[in-house]
Amino acid sequence: MAYKPKKRSLTIAGHRTSISLEDDFWDALKDVARARGQTVSAIIAEVDTGRQQCGLSSAIRSVILGHYRNRSL
Repeated sequence: MAYKPKKRSLTIAGHRTSISLEDDFWDALKDVARARGQTVSAIIAEVDTGRQQCGLSSAIRSVILGHYRNRSL
């Protein structure tokens, strides 16, 4: 398991930004995207639009956690 975050750059809503997530979270984000039939970028854009008072990386982790919690119910 790699615990050191990896930074990736992408464009959201017309502006460049960087997101730092651990490898396991990047992999889980790809799984969430596949399950939803979306791209990783589309999910990140949704998270960015809907987040409130928290960092983007934290909001992404919460979405991933919610995805796996819902699958286990």
